[in-house]
Amino acid sequence: MAYRKTFQLICGVAGGSAVLVFAAAAADSRGYFGGQRGEAAGSRWSRLTVLRAAQPAWTPASHTPAPTGHAWDVNWDKRDPALLSNGKKKESVTEDPSSEQDNSKPKATRNILLIRHSQYNLSGNCDKERILTPLGREQAELTGQRLAALGLKYDVLIHSSMARATETANIISKHLSGVELVRCDLLREGAPIEPVPPVTHWKPDAVQYHEDGARIEAAFRRYIHRADPKQKEDSYEIIVCHANVIRYFVCRALQFPPEGWLRMGLNNGSITWLTIRPSGRVALRTLGDAGFMPPDKLTRT
Repeated sequence: MAYRKTFQLICGVAGGSAVLVFAAAAADSRGYFGGQRGEAAGSRWSRLTVLRAAQPAWTPASHTPAPTGHAWDVNWDKRDPALLSNGKKKESVTEDPSSEQDNSKPKATRNILLIRHSQYNLSGNCDKERILTPLGREQAELTGQRLAALGLKYDVLIHSSMARATETANIISKHLSGVELVRCDLLREGAPIEPVPPVTHWKPDAVQYHEDGARIEAAFRRYIHRADPKQKEDSYEIIVCHANVIRYFVCRALQFPPEGWLRMGLNNGSITWLTIRPSGRVALRTLGDAGFMPPDKLTRT
């Protein structure tokens, strides 16, 4: 009878508390709580009720993470057609305000594919000596093949002016006939913002964060934003640059704390895909995708 009652008690208790109650029932039946064996069931039940009451009750609220941080800023790129730069609503001067507002609204989606450069010569003393390794050139070929296989209509291929990014872009462009190549100094590698938590193996001077951070932020503002109202069709733009730049862009675009950029890792030649809707909503479709490369071709140097 004692075992039957114990089993019934377990069935009536949810989650981890059942284990504790089972142990308590077994111990209680042997008099380990100070009672006598053969004691009335009602007395034993009261002690077990106290044990159950001591366990924290499960409620949806106790297991739901509380929201943290700031609400989504709909005007993060300062291009919300309903707002001016000072945050005030526009006042239409035309006879048909709704028509003017519709004409000023973006209608297309921008797809931005951020490519990290391929493996390069780490022993080079200057930028022009840090060219791609043989494996790096092979990685760039694989990335170009992957981008071509996606079958997308690419509008432009923008690349950092550093040697490793330029060489990567040139190899990729061979697989994307007719796509314009554009060089940009703003996309050069650097230290965007001091990372949190800090790392011991990489500690740039404060002046480097000050200078690089402003430049990389300027690159973000130039390239990461919703479509212009004049853009009629969805666009696909490729940007070949560097790991630090890409990680910072992702944090900023998703409105995550930008100081968390160093918590992400990116393989050489990998593809990170951001989508920016006409409403300004941003989605991360892929982060550092390199699944199109054989395992023995993957590197992060």
